[in-house]
Amino acid sequence: MAVSKERKAELIKQYGKDEHDSGSAPVQVALLTERIRGLTEHMQSHKKDFHTRRGLLMLVGKRRRLLSYIKQNDVEAYRELIKSLGIRDNIQ
Repeated sequence: MAVSKERKAELIKQYGKDEHDSGSAPVQVALLTERIRGLTEHMQSHKKDFHTRRGLLMLVGKRRRLLSYIKQNDVEAYRELIKSLGIRDNIQ
């Protein structure tokens, strides 16, 4: 469920400005997306795990707010980010 150190460093390098940029919005969205995918797999086999469900919904909400922020500031960067992460565009 947790993102490994190597995968986290890889995502930061891919979406950040440099290898130490872990706080920018695109990097946070990429890391949240990775965590969401892991929790989604967990939820498919453990359907009654409501504590994990709540955490998953909170992560999805946080990612949605960050994507909304990115879309407000730079629409092209937003489109590129959701395309590379494979996220559907449902932010108004």
